Amino acid sequence: MKPNLNEMLKQFQKLQNEIQKFQEEIGNRTLTVETGGGIVKVTINGRKEITSIEISPEIINPEEKEMMEDLIISGVNKAIREMNELYEQEMSKITKGMIPPGFNLPGL
Repeated sequence: MKPNLNEMLKQFQKLQNEIQKFQEEIGNRTLTVETGGGIVKVTINGRKEITSIEISPEIINPEEKEMMEDLIISGVNKAIREMNELYEQEMSKITKGMIPPGFNLPGL
C-alpha cells in the first residue's frame, strides 16, 4: 500500500501549527522554584528568561555574599532545568510519538 503523501503533508502541517501554538503558549507560562529551603526564589518564563529573583532579607549579610551567589546560581539553573522538562513534556503531548527520540525541533 502506497503512503498517501497528501495526507502525510496535511498531518505535518497540522503538527507545525500545533507546535507554533504551543511555543506561543509556553512562552507566556512562568515557573517559580525555591532553593536553600525557600531562601531564594527564582521565576522563569517559557522563553527561558529569568523574570525575578527574590532573596529572603535574613540572608542579606555581607559576610554571606558567596553563599548568596551560590544559591542564586543554583536557583537559576534549577529553574532552567525544570522549564526544559516542562517543555519536553508538553511537546511530547503534541507530537504523540510522531517525532523520533533525539530529534530536536526548533524552538526553545
